[in-house]
Amino acid sequence: MKQAKNTRRVFMILLLGVIALFSGSLRASDESMKDIDGNSYGVVSAGKQTWMAENLKVSRYRNGDPVRHAATREEWLDAAAKGEGAWCYFDNNPANGKHFGRLYNWYAVSDPRGLAPKGWHVPTDREWSALTAFLGGEAVAGGKMKEAGRPLWRTPNEGATNSSGFSVLPGGLRGIDGVFAFGAQSAYFWTSAEHSPLLGWYRVLNYHVATVVKSGEEKIDGMSVRCVRD
Repeated sequence: MKQAKNTRRVFMILLLGVIALFSGSLRASDESMKDIDGNSYGVVSAGKQTWMAENLKVSRYRNGDPVRHAATREEWLDAAAKGEGAWCYFDNNPANGKHFGRLYNWYAVSDPRGLAPKGWHVPTDREWSALTAFLGGEAVAGGKMKEAGRPLWRTPNEGATNSSGFSVLPGGLRGIDGVFAFGAQSAYFWTSAEHSPLLGWYRVLNYHVATVVKSGEEKIDGMSVRCVRD
């Protein structure tokens, strides 16, 4: 009996140690950072990575040059034809910027002037993969990243717990035809990695599943951006 009690005691000590270790590796932070426009962002740690806890809202590159604001369909397609970085609000509604930040084409993401604030960068495909692996794999990571308990996500917002502190909201997409789509349904995020001459790698979280999906999409598309610390 005494041996059994000691065994249970050792098990509980080990279990508490694992919980403490995990809690120390995945946490929201009181820290914040600012971009060149003065926008402030919360941050969240995941293992060895530190990420922005909000979508990027910046309108200028790191050197102060403006990112082209392409509101109309014609402007959006023109920027893509020139391989020029561009941003817009979802549905061209500035009020959406409060919740979802701005949508950027891949040319803005990959511009050598730097879209991310100083000391930060747009994550690589490998860094996104490391994040989803840390959160238990692509099959469940989306649920752990999606904001829960808010009406911005379409129901059922499958698996949403926001246990990671990433507070992801459904910022939607601007497609290759310049048309907005998937508002309230999906959150699309660019990586800095090129899939092919026409495509870039991205991740998407959807309302009806708890997964994070990896795929390639045309560089003309407008997607959200999260940055990770250098």
